[in-house]
Amino acid sequence: MRLKLPTPAEMSDDQRAIYKESIASKRGTPPPPMMAWLASPEMARHATRLGAFLRYDTSLTAAESELAILVTARHWTAQFEWYAHKKMALDGGLDPAIIEAIRDRRTPAISEPKQQVIYDVARALHEAKGLPKPLYDEAMRVLGERGLVEVIGLCGYYTMVSMTLNTYEFPLPDGEVPELT
Repeated sequence: MRLKLPTPAEMSDDQRAIYKESIASKRGTPPPPMMAWLASPEMARHATRLGAFLRYDTSLTAAESELAILVTARHWTAQFEWYAHKKMALDGGLDPAIIEAIRDRRTPAISEPKQQVIYDVARALHEAKGLPKPLYDEAMRVLGERGLVEVIGLCGYYTMVSMTLNTYEFPLPDGEVPELT
């Protein structure tokens, strides 16, 4: 890891307040990228709150959210992000075959129309940098305005997370092997 993460005793009052807020949240622990973001306490505060909303309080199911997150992690080859969210995707009910296909950069066979649209939107955002009109229209029909905004938010937020984790080379937990090539 390129960054020495501060211990609570080494944190400023602002940093420690954000750290404690994240522990008291639904997560129960500070998300790893937040530890890097603490170099800018206000950024850490706002980013962590946005992340908590996107993880737990959108209109999407866990499987749907995790699908967008995994497409993002795969796009950035973010090993730590993939490691953390693969388990959450499985726990949330996402089909393991979909996860495997995304990992291997294959187009997954998705039977649920809403998941298909989320996959297509996430992939288009990362690869084409936007949505062509037919996909936009389909996303609005299937996801609605709120759902589309939330998928965009997930892809954008987890892009920042992936960039942070990759830049500072956050390691996988001991004994874990990178899955993305």
